[in-house]
Amino acid sequence: MTKPDPPSPAPSEVDPDAPALLSSDVRPHVAAAPSRKPLTLRHYFWIIGAALVVIACLEWLGPVLTPFLVGTILAYLGTPIVDRAKARRVPRTLATIAVVLLFGLILAGLFFVLVPLIQAEFSLASRRVPDLLALLSQNVVPWLDEHFGIRPTFDMPAIRDFLAQNADTAQEVSLRVLAGVKTGGLILVSVLINLALIPVVMFYVLRDWNMLLLRLDELLPRAWRGKAKTIARDIDAVLAEFLRGQVLVMVVLACYYAISLKIAGLDRAFSIGILTGLLVFIPYVGFGLGLVLGVVAAALQWHGLPGFLAVLAVYGIGQLLENYVLIPWLIGDRIGLHPLAVIFALLAFGQLFGFAGILLALPVSAALLVGLRHLRKAYVVSPIYNRD
Repeated sequence: MTKPDPPSPAPSEVDPDAPALLSSDVRPHVAAAPSRKPLTLRHYFWIIGAALVVIACLEWLGPVLTPFLVGTILAYLGTPIVDRAKARRVPRTLATIAVVLLFGLILAGLFFVLVPLIQAEFSLASRRVPDLLALLSQNVVPWLDEHFGIRPTFDMPAIRDFLAQNADTAQEVSLRVLAGVKTGGLILVSVLINLALIPVVMFYVLRDWNMLLLRLDELLPRAWRGKAKTIARDIDAVLAEFLRGQVLVMVVLACYYAISLKIAGLDRAFSIGILTGLLVFIPYVGFGLGLVLGVVAAALQWHGLPGFLAVLAVYGIGQLLENYVLIPWLIGDRIGLHPLAVIFALLAFGQLFGFAGILLALPVSAALLVGLRHLRKAYVVSPIYNRD
């Protein structure tokens, strides 16, 4: 008679020599996640096509999107400040309000500083126009008559009477603007609405910046997220370098023009020089406006060529300094744009988006350059390039 098998141990009894049961041993079976493939050349073409569609929509809705675009750009500039404040336990909403107010004060300060300077220049010019016309009558008119048979005449008493009757004070200018509301009220209302929308857009975008980035990240296909984040970080780094370089260029040129024009002996040297330097962030517009103001002021102040030529020399050297020293060193080397690419970008964006396009030409081109660099890397390793 065989002995019965010993009873199995109770469930509560545990064999100390048995191997430990790991949590991975009892985990339910989950299908392996698909391997993430790197972005191919075809993916980049899809991205470029989507970008072109977005650009077309922006061109179509340009007037409507202007305050949203400006507000988003200002929010992007203020994001580092808000993030640092939040790191110091400041509520994000409170930090956002402070940054919006700070930007508003800076822009208002620039407005109230620059507008009186420009107004003073035009007031000075209106008082000295008769002297300029007399100078033209004595020197330029005889030369035109001798070489081209053209002899323009100036009715000096009539011109003086016209200038005396139209010497606009600030109150008269305000009355004229208000009177123009009858004919251009719709345009004025549109401008005021756009100006009011900019801080509102800036506040909401700045407050919800991280949430917006998270929502955008969730929309990206999983296979693209890693590469998309890399490209976004590269674009952010390039834009940061561009902004830092642009601020340095503005400061250096403002100091250069103000000091150089003062050495040349020009009245209003500091106002014209600082105005020129602060507006160089608008390609060619800042230099052009400063040159016109400087030349007009020189023609009104001096009756000979030496002072006039001195002002031209100051702006000529300043243009060389800006294009061949400051921009290549402080901006060009940072973002890697060729001078021909800069010219093409300014013309193309200006044609597509007008004045706003000129403002955005260089930073957007720098961002596109980052995308082209990654596209080139994908092309070099693609079968199209390596096919025998």
